[in-house]
Amino acid sequence: MANGKVQSEGDLYEPFVPASKQVPEITVSSVVLGIIISIVFGMANAYLGLKLGMTISASIPAAVISMAVLRAILKRGSVLENNMVQTIGSAGESLVAGVIFTIPAFLIWSETIPGFDDIYTLTGADIVAMSLLGGALGIFMMIPLRKYLVHREHNKLRFPEGTACAEIILAGDEGGSKATTVFAGIGIGAFYKVIMSGVRGWLEAPGFDFKSKPLSGATLGIDATPALLGVGYIIGPRIAALMLGGAVLGYIGLAPAIKFLGAHFQADYIPIPVSEMGSVQLRNYFIKYFGVGAVALGGFVSLVKAMPVIGHSFAVGFRQILKRGEANEKPTRTDTDMPMWQVLTGTFLVTLAIWAMPGLDIHLLSVVLIVLFGFFFVVVAARIVGIVGSSSSPVSGMTIATLLVTCLILVSFGVSGMKGMVVAMTIGAIVCIAVCMSGDIAQDLKTGWLLGATPKKQQWMEFIGLTASALTMGFVVFLLADAYGFVQSAEHPSPLLAPQANVMATVVQGIMGGELPWEFIIGGCFIAAAVELLGISSLPFAIGLYLPLSLSTPIMAGALLSMLVKKTSPKDIFKKRAQKGILFASGLVAGDALVGVLIAFAFAGAAKFALLDKYKEFSEHYESISIFGDTAGAVLSLAAFAILMLIFWAFTRVNAERK
Repeated sequence: MANGKVQSEGDLYEPFVPASKQVPEITVSSVVLGIIISIVFGMANAYLGLKLGMTISASIPAAVISMAVLRAILKRGSVLENNMVQTIGSAGESLVAGVIFTIPAFLIWSETIPGFDDIYTLTGADIVAMSLLGGALGIFMMIPLRKYLVHREHNKLRFPEGTACAEIILAGDEGGSKATTVFAGIGIGAFYKVIMSGVRGWLEAPGFDFKSKPLSGATLGIDATPALLGVGYIIGPRIAALMLGGAVLGYIGLAPAIKFLGAHFQADYIPIPVSEMGSVQLRNYFIKYFGVGAVALGGFVSLVKAMPVIGHSFAVGFRQILKRGEANEKPTRTDTDMPMWQVLTGTFLVTLAIWAMPGLDIHLLSVVLIVLFGFFFVVVAARIVGIVGSSSSPVSGMTIATLLVTCLILVSFGVSGMKGMVVAMTIGAIVCIAVCMSGDIAQDLKTGWLLGATPKKQQWMEFIGLTASALTMGFVVFLLADAYGFVQSAEHPSPLLAPQANVMATVVQGIMGGELPWEFIIGGCFIAAAVELLGISSLPFAIGLYLPLSLSTPIMAGALLSMLVKKTSPKDIFKKRAQKGILFASGLVAGDALVGVLIAFAFAGAAKFALLDKYKEFSEHYESISIFGDTAGAVLSLAAFAILMLIFWAFTRVNAERK
């Protein structure tokens, strides 16, 4: 007992910087550097997320880069200043996840549904507005939960990314070499991407389509990019193998079976006979819908598995918000949150702004649904990331659940068709963004609490990171949409499939319009159910089934590197090697994605500049054959990817042993 209260384990923890000590936190340098990292990693994650449906955490790279700049270059910087940089920087990455999982659905509908543009046309201002409002809602709703989740539950909730980030910041003397690892990955990934995609030195995705029975319609391939190799290393062999398993089922198992059994099948939405389809058409008209069903069920199952945590978290969170027992106690510096009157006022103003959004018919029912789903899933997400980390939080499942319930409620009130699709997806987008931001701020507040930061200052800086990234999101999404597109076809194979957005667009369109091949979607649901009955998590398997096989193979290659590092490293240096690998992988992802964004810039400027127009013509001409031809381009691609893997392997070993 202390002051009449039962002490929690968190009360006994002493942060690195004591509450009684005042250390610089918010400085011009930390804010400017944090904003730059927020924008840069936000753009990189937008490209990666639209390509693969996954994003990487920017917290650890942001912390490492911060230490390099503030300490090695500016010769100053406290641990709390470094912490503030990563707080601002990671906000951009989290916002992007919520945006690219949902908002591209509007652009997909615009391209695939005749007359949709007459009902609604998405603008950059709409993206900025939804980003700011959803992000602010997530931050405000998370703040009252901080003391309980971060402080009281200290030894029960691990917050893996937040704890790892605190450890890296505390190891400040290693900041220089760790930053070198990140920058080396960025440089190598960018150089590789420039040669491959910038000057078409080799094929980006060499593949082979089987033409003869019994595998006619099946395909093999690899999207030989640094980003996917890095993602594979980060997520590890277990998840990568599940994704590859789903892809193998879809593109080597289902594809030839569909082509054989469907030789005489015809439907209104299928323009060519099944017997004449290649691998791209089989995906677009059949396998994609199996994947939609599998992802939807996998998301729900992940949500159901989390129900005990959800129920407990929601009840505890609600009690914490209403709790007033300690209102008269003056909190210490490390326990000072944004005042509750500011939180409630901010939430109210955000709610009014959502209701008043121009261009959308957001009526009172929609606003109520946003607030209810937002509050419920913010509580859920904030606790789940404390247990399993941000990467395993079932954000897709929460959003799909939101969309399904929202669609059914709207239809019961007579809101359907394309108008209903717009309203439902707007609700889903704002809720998804709020959920993603709440998970990020929970991890950041855990890092700050371990280090001894001032929570109130971190909470305000989350808004800075949110604003910086939100103001660029509208431009980046349209830039990538114009350069690459989000709809796959045999004539225009886009590298950006926007998997979550496509799934959510399909689900909403099916409920509101009723025009879906439900047979295949239900079949995908039962495939995911069968996987769950085997005791295997179906969501990564389902994502592999939805995505092309060529995306899962390089991820598996990166995962095998991760496993090799683990198997060949002595216990005393394994942690250092694994950490080096994660930093290098993060750099590869960022370098690859940033060059992809720069190429999109070049395509966007082609209409105004003759030189860029010639470059665009050159790039599109050699898109599928490379400057050395089809066969040579494929061989060079495999050789270059193998060399990249060797560099990755050698880099983790050499740099780890130098410590």
